[in-house]
Amino acid sequence: MADARVTCIRKQPRQNPYEGITHLGGADWQWTREQVIRSIEDGTNTFHTLVDGNRGDIGVVNGPNGKYLRTYADGRWNDNLLSLPECPPR
Repeated sequence: MADARVTCIRKQPRQNPYEGITHLGGADWQWTREQVIRSIEDGTNTFHTLVDGNRGDIGVVNGPNGKYLRTYADGRWNDNLLSLPECPPR
């Protein structure tokens, strides 16, 4: 199992707080949200962010509109993913 650091996201439209993340990426990879969710649920990979030296593990949350991703750090769910910069298009 690999532990991948997420350093960027893609979100369309970027400034809309109500639309979900479409892609997550790292140094040399970029996956769709659905691929990351499937990988976490299958136990294939783990994903995390590192913001100001603080690790936030990424988990799957069942929301009213389906599954989505959030970070979990310091014993609570938070929105660290939304503070990441935009991934370049691939």
